[in-house]
Amino acid sequence: MGQEIIAKAAKIVEENAAKDGKYQGGISTVSLIDEAGFPTASVISPSKFDGINWITFGTNINYNNVKRIRSNNRAAVSFSTAEYCVNLVGEMEIITSSDIKREMWYDGLAHHFTDADDPNYCVLKFSTKRYKLFIDGEEVAGTL
Repeated sequence: MGQEIIAKAAKIVEENAAKDGKYQGGISTVSLIDEAGFPTASVISPSKFDGINWITFGTNINYNNVKRIRSNNRAAVSFSTAEYCVNLVGEMEIITSSDIKREMWYDGLAHHFTDADDPNYCVLKFSTKRYKLFIDGEEVAGTL
């Protein structure tokens, strides 16, 4: 049952991520630790993913979330509706490589940046360490 629920969680991430470079309207909640040690949460659209193993997000290099990751890279990512809750805990990495920025680019980012080479655009890569999933009335928790 655990692998089936993990596969369903991966499908939920897929449904919320950009597809073929196009924004699909999906969002997730990213939680970080602020400079005072308190949790913060923000809504952000995922760009690419590998199941629940890793998820990337495009953001502005000058935003508070990037500053927070620089001082504490622990993070949580959640996708939830009345039907499911996908909670992932892990670490976030800031990527400024031009190749990766181009690979992770999707059309919705054009509302915020000139293009994938915009110096203010960066990629956040979340890598899952542990998960807690509630889908179809089943709960599964574990580590990757």
